[in-house]
Amino acid sequence: MYCLTIYCEHMKRAMNLLPQISFSILLALSLRPRHGYEIIKQVDKDSLGKIQMAPGTLYGAIKQLLEQKLIAETPRAKGERRRYYELTEHGRNQLMNELDYFNETVSIAKERLSHTLLPRKALMS
Repeated sequence: MYCLTIYCEHMKRAMNLLPQISFSILLALSLRPRHGYEIIKQVDKDSLGKIQMAPGTLYGAIKQLLEQKLIAETPRAKGERRRYYELTEHGRNQLMNELDYFNETVSIAKERLSHTLLPRKALMS
């Protein structure tokens, strides 16, 4: 299992795919600019509760996304303490590329599974 994990991480980097947390943040920001707590809540909602980020995880990922210029901090209104983040054009393109990749992968998987003789329940166990 360890080798498979290393292989998967290597393939993600080779294909320039984002880590799950970063992808989830970009997806949350695809709706509109948000501050940290809103991002956490949107990621939780988008993942149907499967991804629950702690603030440290969020802000570590935000730092990387800012460095990669996939997101940007929006100008703050006078007196506003919260920092809001938005997708950049580069971030929107990256998100679209990731979605295209996942759509192609799902199509391949569905095609392969449709050719098996096992009933669907047997495949899920």
